[in-house]
Amino acid sequence: MLTPRLAFLLTLPPLLWAGNAVVGRLAVGMVPPIALNFVRWALAFVLLWPLGRRALADRATLAERWPHLALLGLLGMGSYNALQYLALHSSTPLNVTLIAASMPAWMLGFGVLLHREHPSGREMGGAALSLAGVVLVVTRGDPARVADLEFVTGDLLMLIAIVSWALYSWLLARPPAHMRTPQRPDWDWAGFLLVQIAFGLAWSGAAAGVEALVAEDARWHWTPWIPAILLYVAIGPSLVAYRCWGLGVSTVGPAVAAFFGNLTPVFAGVLSTALLGEAPRWYHGAAFALIVGGIWLSARRSR
Repeated sequence: MLTPRLAFLLTLPPLLWAGNAVVGRLAVGMVPPIALNFVRWALAFVLLWPLGRRALADRATLAERWPHLALLGLLGMGSYNALQYLALHSSTPLNVTLIAASMPAWMLGFGVLLHREHPSGREMGGAALSLAGVVLVVTRGDPARVADLEFVTGDLLMLIAIVSWALYSWLLARPPAHMRTPQRPDWDWAGFLLVQIAFGLAWSGAAAGVEALVAEDARWHWTPWIPAILLYVAIGPSLVAYRCWGLGVSTVGPAVAAFFGNLTPVFAGVLSTALLGEAPRWYHGAAFALIVGGIWLSARRSR
């Protein structure tokens, strides 16, 4: 059953991730995108080290579970945000938000493909309501604007990012049979997240190295905004959001959690209007109602 506590745990990450999208756009021209992802997780690793370092000393368990942990690090830390930061260099926030709205469909699709979990009518109805709400936001209340969208390389990168995140969420909740171990490791949340970050740093560090060698402009352009950007992305959308998301997914499952992910564009719309000094429009409220309705409808399945 979806309790107020679970609803809060699954609502906070979209809010923090919406801020991450705004900050990622702000960082364009200041920090190379792959380097931003690497430094983000490196700082998160340092901050989390005092709480989770015991897990990294458990070498026997790490050796036994490394394929699963390496895959989680690749999909969740090494790929998703790096691709999102890259997408923001060539795509518009409108397109990126619209593509991210396909998350519930990918979650439900992978549930069928990997675990033979067929979506119920309520889940399909919830997906439709949530997508309708997102369309209201990205079209600013005028669905005819969809016909004016132009897709670029960044849109494809964002689509790959969404697929990566959907796979990460399912792997987090249900590791494949060949990657499971007879006994779950005795790690707390900080230890488990720290281990994922450690594996993710290996992937993101390698990618940042390639970026530095082959990218045309992989230099940092220092401004006073950079420290604030790095602190935010390392704490909010990394440590806090991943902790809450992990708790929520492990309780309600990836399919239901995905509907909360559709709150991200609504929060992003509100943050954007706030930064521009504009008052929220009618479609923000209508979209919020539709997405919450989709969450309620899909979550009823677990009662």
